[in-house]
Amino acid sequence: MKKKAIIAMSGGVDSSVAAFLMKEKDFDCIGATMKLYDNEQIGIKSDKTCCSLDNIEDARSVARRLGIPYYVFNFKGEFEEKVISKFISTYENGGTPNPCIDCNRYLKFEKLFDRMRELDYNYVVTGHYARVQEIDGRYYLKKGIDLSKDQSYVLYSLTQSQLVHIRLPLGDYDKKTIRDIAESQGFINAHKRDSQDICFAPDGDYAHFIETYTGKTYPPGDFVDINGNPIGRHSGIIRYTNGQRKGLSVSFGVPMHVCGKDVDKNTVTLCESDGLYSKELEADDFNWIVSPPSGSIKCRAKVRYNMTEKNACAEILENGLVKIVFDEPQRAVTKGQAVVLYDGDTVLGGGTIVSYSR
Repeated sequence: MKKKAIIAMSGGVDSSVAAFLMKEKDFDCIGATMKLYDNEQIGIKSDKTCCSLDNIEDARSVARRLGIPYYVFNFKGEFEEKVISKFISTYENGGTPNPCIDCNRYLKFEKLFDRMRELDYNYVVTGHYARVQEIDGRYYLKKGIDLSKDQSYVLYSLTQSQLVHIRLPLGDYDKKTIRDIAESQGFINAHKRDSQDICFAPDGDYAHFIETYTGKTYPPGDFVDINGNPIGRHSGIIRYTNGQRKGLSVSFGVPMHVCGKDVDKNTVTLCESDGLYSKELEADDFNWIVSPPSGSIKCRAKVRYNMTEKNACAEILENGLVKIVFDEPQRAVTKGQAVVLYDGDTVLGGGTIVSYSR
């Protein structure tokens, strides 16, 4: 009997080729696009967002060309609760969220898994550049072989029970090969531009999105130096994130960067570049893909998607938080972002940064 797979199809080239590769492996496939929001709901008029009719039609075109059934699943309520609301709350509480991680966690690998079980299918397939490897009955998340496209960082929340039912066929390919395959198959999206922005704020103006969506305004307050002395005025605390230099709208004579926020006092702390570095952090909501360590372990860690992992030690504290100490201080560690641990090309686990110290 054929194995059956649901292909998460966004309308982009990666998920389209993932569908092709699974069909080539003789899987019984269906394509599915997750309808996450209406553009009008989030105040966007563009027809180029991930939930636009254009992208749905691109996915439908590829599914038709492959001869597989295609469906659109309505997950708008779950997306609003699990992703958009958390995104807004994190900014309001002084952090910087990563909604793509939450979308993978709660939509692709939770709601789509529910649909997989309801339909009696075996696997969920996505177009992520990462790999799943089984060794002696245990499953491991590995980097994709194209390190310039590796997406293992955003998948750290995967569990053993999920990894059993996940296929990531693009992990063994580089991006050029994927586009070549799409072109050879005549896919309409073979040369479609990759999405680089958060889908519900495609112009990158997160503060405008939050104000439009909530109907709230966020009052101005003081820029302060590292000693708490006022040195200027900011235009609303949700407009700033650690490491930010542009958009401060104040001249200080030397380059200044955001290095902290105090929501209760409505202040944004600024410092010169040497004040941005932190050697330690703590993370909560930590998911260990491998077995949790019993003591301190040496590993490599990254605190942003677009960075190379750095040498560090990690240990689980008595309060359940995970403490990570880097060999060398890291720039612009940020509350709300993810820290992900690696051993070589294997993801050990990851969690959400809740504090850091210099």
